[in-house]
Amino acid sequence: MNSRVTQLYMQLLHEIIMKRDNSLELAQLETRILNATTESLRLASRYRELEAKYAALSAVVNNQSVLIGALEERCMQVYSRRHEHPPLGPPLVQVVPENIPVNVPRFTNEIQRDNTRGFARERGSRSGPSPTSGTLEVQKPPQRNFSAEGPFRDCLEAQEAGHSTSGMYLIKPDEAERPVQVWCKQDIDNGGWTVIQSRRDGSVNFFRNWDNYKSGFGNIDGEYWLGLEGIYNLGRQGDYKLLVELEDWMGKKVYAQYSSFHLEPESESYRLRLGTYQGNAGDSLSSHNGKQFTTLDRDKDAFSGNCAHFHKGGWWYNACGQANLNGVWYTGGVYRSKFQDGIFWADYGGGFYSMKTVRMMIRPID
Repeated sequence: MNSRVTQLYMQLLHEIIMKRDNSLELAQLETRILNATTESLRLASRYRELEAKYAALSAVVNNQSVLIGALEERCMQVYSRRHEHPPLGPPLVQVVPENIPVNVPRFTNEIQRDNTRGFARERGSRSGPSPTSGTLEVQKPPQRNFSAEGPFRDCLEAQEAGHSTSGMYLIKPDEAERPVQVWCKQDIDNGGWTVIQSRRDGSVNFFRNWDNYKSGFGNIDGEYWLGLEGIYNLGRQGDYKLLVELEDWMGKKVYAQYSSFHLEPESESYRLRLGTYQGNAGDSLSSHNGKQFTTLDRDKDAFSGNCAHFHKGGWWYNACGQANLNGVWYTGGVYRSKFQDGIFWADYGGGFYSMKTVRMMIRPID
């Protein structure tokens, strides 16, 4: 009897000890859960603080972009007052092979500053079916005599004069007041292409006002915008076609070509006129056909707000659009932003995929 009682007593004591240990483990587990909950709340609060800081920094960047544009415009005005007398004669044409690093001038409406860059060899020629002439009403005038040294009417005339190397050339369209320098692509699709826009490294701010987009800005050997007035003067010489080249962050290159291209004058806010599409990038530009050019300080789009504000660039916005090649240059392709403000082509990558390189070129129709 005593032995059995002792056995039962020991068994009861063991169970009590086990329950006490389980209680301690439960208390420890509850403490760990409480600590993890506290840490999660702290991280959530920290995340909200970081989101608020990110929004504040984005607002600062946007304000600085506007301020930079205003300061650059002011600098151009000061420069124009100091150099109001035109040069005695045009500068000599410059031909720069793409694989040789050289000192090249910086571009506004005329050449102002020097900037040293290198050039990368592009891919070889790409041939394709030649689109027929389309919607332009202006007829190309008979070809005139030209000097082998320039300035030329466009890059095709430079090629016909014997300049078969891609590089910087001096051109002066028929109705232009003064010559400007452009980049000519002579090594793709039979050459003769005048580059009117180039994006490749984010070195130039494209969030600018109307006057900047009208006159042009950037670096001839890198990122630049030829200028709406210059593009208009080129297109009024005859029938031109447009080639848009896009490269993603995997190195794949696609293109979109339009059978005709020209702008209407500034009185029509440089309204875009396009022909038919062909290519493998998808047609993201035809929805902008017939639209006027919009900048932050001149709203001509069909949206209730200002598309230039949301897309951070100047473009022929609709409401707002399927293409934004003058947007923000983001690294890596997919980007995170409150708005679709990258360099996107909606039919290739979507609105939140920013292209690595973009180039817009025009050439007279064959």
